[in-house]
Amino acid sequence: MTPPDRPQPPLRAVRIAAKCAVCSKAAEAQYHPFCSKRCADIDLGRWLKESYRVPTDETADDEAPEARDEALDGARDGGRGTA
Repeated sequence: MTPPDRPQPPLRAVRIAAKCAVCSKAAEAQYHPFCSKRCADIDLGRWLKESYRVPTDETADDEAPEARDEALDGARDGGRGTA
């Protein structure tokens, strides 16, 4: 420990070597953050196949299209309905 009358030396940031996002090998600057074109293409394929998703509690058919259309129609005519 340094005495209280001495200022602390500034902290230095430590650079951690980046790893490939697919195979965890050392990343190459040319393909950053990947190690090769192959790993970059694998990641691109995952994006295009929609393998990366944010989990939700919703399902695709939570609300039927007819119910949604009726709700919109009711809102447009002030909730009076159509007769």
